Amino acid sequence: MHLTLVGLSHKTAPVEIREKLTFPAHRQEEALSLLSATPDVAEAVILSTCNRTEIYAVTAMDADGPGAIIDFLADYHDLDRHDLVRYLYFSEGEAVVKHLFRVVASLDSMVLGEAQILGQVKEAYEAAFSNDAAGRIFNKLFRQSFELGKRVRTETDIGENAVSISYAAVELARRVFDTLDGRTVLILGAGKMSELTAKHLVSNGVKKVLVANRTYERAEELACKFCGTAIRYDEMFDRMGEADIVISSTAATHYVIDKEQVSRAMRGRRGNPLFLIDIAVPRDIDPAVNELADVFLYDIDDLSGVVESNLEERMREARKAEVIIAEEMAAFEQWLESMEVVPTVAAIRAKAEQIRCAEMEKALKRLGGLSEKELKTVEALTASIVNKMLHGPTARLKGVAAEKDGYSYVEAARFLYGLDSNPDGENPHAGLIKTLLGRAEKAAERAAGKAANKEMGDTIGC
Repeated sequence: MHLTLVGLSHKTAPVEIREKLTFPAHRQEEALSLLSATPDVAEAVILSTCNRTEIYAVTAMDADGPGAIIDFLADYHDLDRHDLVRYLYFSEGEAVVKHLFRVVASLDSMVLGEAQILGQVKEAYEAAFSNDAAGRIFNKLFRQSFELGKRVRTETDIGENAVSISYAAVELARRVFDTLDGRTVLILGAGKMSELTAKHLVSNGVKKVLVANRTYERAEELACKFCGTAIRYDEMFDRMGEADIVISSTAATHYVIDKEQVSRAMRGRRGNPLFLIDIAVPRDIDPAVNELADVFLYDIDDLSGVVESNLEERMREARKAEVIIAEEMAAFEQWLESMEVVPTVAAIRAKAEQIRCAEMEKALKRLGGLSEKELKTVEALTASIVNKMLHGPTARLKGVAAEKDGYSYVEAARFLYGLDSNPDGENPHAGLIKTLLGRAEKAAERAAGKAANKEMGDTIGC
């Protein structure tokens, strides 16, 4: 079996191409079924977000894995194969593991360190698992990727510090106020950036939202999203005194807020600070406003400076994440090698032979001197018993190892024969094995229950 990845992302394809290759949740079952039916594909996971579509597959060693997946993508979305290829990237083998781990760690995201991608990968895996498309290898690989994602979040600060303009405003607001809890924000202009900034402020504790816009209906529409209050544009300065934070983003070509207007708004505030965020280009607020006591004005360049500084910090944390990825890759490769059925069978036989030889040595000491013929007879007898005892289990193990849930049998065999036990006798996979055995017991109970219900129904029917 061979790991294969085919995908495209914001780095390789524009949105008009990405939107043509999406796999919405309601189509995942159908897509996974068709992909899994491909002769060369043994396991598959489809990751589909607004910024990327990636297909991870376990393919036959002698097959053209990337070619099979490209054909599937082209056929499923009714696209020209040759046009599609120029937007795609391909990976095989160990490179697939590294790419997945970097994706889950958010090192490959449009916004470095964003947290959403981990949940999206989990959903993609769950869809594959639920539809029997994920098996022995992907069950391990994706579960380990989730543990890696948790490690990156807890062992680095890659998710800290704002790297978007709208969230940088929240960070600056926190520098002005000890807390945003219970604060009031006044939004001037009902554009997308104002809305996004207000959303971040509200999620961080801002209590009351006032919205002013030249088109009052648009102000009402935006205010409704935050359970806020729409105010007439000409009432804006009368209400500014109520606000702690002002967000301005209009399409005006001149200043709409000047020093005198803000000075009047500050009367009666008793020294309470006023934080103004000017995210308009051209600017909405006269820079002279910053000369007023207890008034703090930041424009788009100030916010960009915060973003750039924080991005540098995230880049430093990303280097720590790369070290974690290298560690997890080494662990997965070790597991992959150990889970191959041939090494497992060889390890079982080697352990059995070690035990046979040790017991033979003990027995021979008790028996005393045996002739060469007798010694050969005992040797052949014990070897025959071991071989016959192991022949059935190892043959069946080889038979089921290629199935989609084959990894559970291989791992169970390693657990039962103690191949991975540490010096204390504990198996690192014991928890997983218990879970698998628990599932098997529950499945058997459900089957028995159904059989009993059917038998009862047949009896009643008679």
